[in-house]
Amino acid sequence: MQIFDSHTHLNDEPYAGQEADYVQKAAELGVAKMAIVGSDYNLNAGAMRLAQEFPNLYAIVGWHPESAKDYTPAAEKLLLEQLAAKKTVAMGEIGLDYHWDTSPRDVQRQVFARQLDLAAELNIPVSIHSRDAFEDTYAIMQRSKIREFGGIMHSFTGNAEWARKFLDLGMYVSYSGIVSFKNAPEEHESVKVIPADRLLVETDAPYLTPEPYRGRPNQPGYTHYVVDAVAKWREDTPERIAALTWTNAHRIFGLNEED
Repeated sequence: MQIFDSHTHLNDEPYAGQEADYVQKAAELGVAKMAIVGSDYNLNAGAMRLAQEFPNLYAIVGWHPESAKDYTPAAEKLLLEQLAAKKTVAMGEIGLDYHWDTSPRDVQRQVFARQLDLAAELNIPVSIHSRDAFEDTYAIMQRSKIREFGGIMHSFTGNAEWARKFLDLGMYVSYSGIVSFKNAPEEHESVKVIPADRLLVETDAPYLTPEPYRGRPNQPGYTHYVVDAVAKWREDTPERIAALTWTNAHRIFGLNEED
């Protein structure tokens, strides 16, 4: 069984100096590839570094809504250089976060729309972060050309109705450890309606540790348990979920499954 963690933060502080150990631990649990996701100067640089260091890791770079206030022309210039690198597979994570509000909401919306415009120019997929902001996220995406370049609703937390709306925009839908939680009825509902060719899995490590390790530090290898949970709610086998999400990740990221 081969698993692709489509969204993880091995570039974050908890893993500093131990990245090779966590890559090995992931391999032992069947997690053979992973996308390392940035969100600001430091995490984007970390994603780029790890993608260069490990053949089975890939970079996603962009400006997270929490850091939107720091998005400048200089930041955009560097971002464009990073997006042109061979092992960069998507722009992200970008979007809106109305839970923390660490950047003004109007700034978040402007930076989100701007990055969607860049993705259209570059024809590169995007990884979308949306917390407590589905309505505005959807409206901005609907006004963009996202159907032409595609993307992922990362760590999706919406119900089946919202899932269908984002699917209608051509999006893939990715589930994190939240889908394994007992008190996550909307995720349990929505994961059942995702078409087999639009489903992805992730850890979002170091956040959102799945059962049976909830409450402990997360790691990319725990995508294994996300696969188990998705299989449970879809009444399928972990082997089939792993296989189809493996293929889907390669498709959206433009990768060869054999590499």
